[in-house]
Amino acid sequence: MSDDRNSQPVEAKPAQPEKRFEDLPPAAQRALKEAEGRRRERDTALAKSPPAKEINGRGGLDPARYEDWEVKGIAVDF
Repeated sequence: MSDDRNSQPVEAKPAQPEKRFEDLPPAAQRALKEAEGRRRERDTALAKSPPAKEINGRGGLDPARYEDWEVKGIAVDF
């Protein structure tokens, strides 16, 4: 006995074309250019002087950035 639902090919949704930079509004273009400039400045600064290694540190990801603090082996969120 055949199940007709499984024999039908699944139709893929048509892929949405990616927006080109030129198609974005001027404010979005300006924001993207500013973000690229900040990334370039950050990468240049990190290349010149990498961050200092922490001695006897906590290890793992920065808890202040990821809002996840470990207290006596228990992870707590504020």
